[in-house]
Amino acid sequence: MSLAQTEKYYLPQPSLWPIIGSVALLLMAVGGTMTMREIDNGGWILFAGLAILFVMMFGWFRDVIRDSEAGRYNQQVDASFRWSMSWFIFSEVMFFAAFFGALFYTRVLSVPWLADAETGSLLWPGFQATWPTAGPGLTEGVDALAGVSPHEFTPMGAWGIPAINTLLLLTSGVTVTWAHWGLKKNRRTQLVAGLALTVALGAVFLALQVYEYHHAYTEMGLTLGAGVYGATFFMLTGFHGFHVLVGTTMLIVMLLRSIAGHFTPDHHFAFEAVSWYWHFVDVVWVLLFILVYWMI
Repeated sequence: MSLAQTEKYYLPQPSLWPIIGSVALLLMAVGGTMTMREIDNGGWILFAGLAILFVMMFGWFRDVIRDSEAGRYNQQVDASFRWSMSWFIFSEVMFFAAFFGALFYTRVLSVPWLADAETGSLLWPGFQATWPTAGPGLTEGVDALAGVSPHEFTPMGAWGIPAINTLLLLTSGVTVTWAHWGLKKNRRTQLVAGLALTVALGAVFLALQVYEYHHAYTEMGLTLGAGVYGATFFMLTGFHGFHVLVGTTMLIVMLLRSIAGHFTPDHHFAFEAVSWYWHFVDVVWVLLFILVYWMI
């Protein structure tokens, strides 16, 4: 029997962080519901939940980092971390698969069905099976806040900000891999430089996506109210942007830890986990670029 099999599995001390996190999520749910229902003080409750969640994450991650740096995590714990991160990324794959499936169903199945002379004409006579479409049954002025009709929008082209963002994310995949190799070779300067470049590329991606959204809403009439195309566009790109934000935040933590001297060539799973997540974000964006932007 190997040493890894005979070592005792490390169990941390009982912690209040899961309970604190649950309270934060409850406050966020209640506050969010109150805000949407325009009930007084809903925004404050939502903000309180977010603040408590931030404190919980900071404190819990701090405790985990301290245990790691103290050498309390053996090979069994490392293996459980790897399996946990693998299943987490698999759940994220299924999350995006559902939205890509919705896009496929809309474009390939439902739009042609609605234009079918025998069945679709009974629901919406004269509907045209074209993509992108604002969808049938919409009336003028639905998107009054944007000042445009949901029928009047311009689809987002691929060759512009989306292409630049594709180049940025693909480059960031190279820089985080370069940083990883620097860590394996114990080249701290390469590690820090690679992580700093990756964080910068992620931040520029997010800034360009914010500009793209503003341009879509104010000048293209492309909003969440622009029918099925607007809904699928913003759901897919918006959730991906949120994942880029999360990934960039994790990379910043890795950068700060690297500057502080954390990680060794043979003990750095936290870095590996973040790099796995970042490569997953890159792959999803490539699919988004092809299916949402390019193949309009």
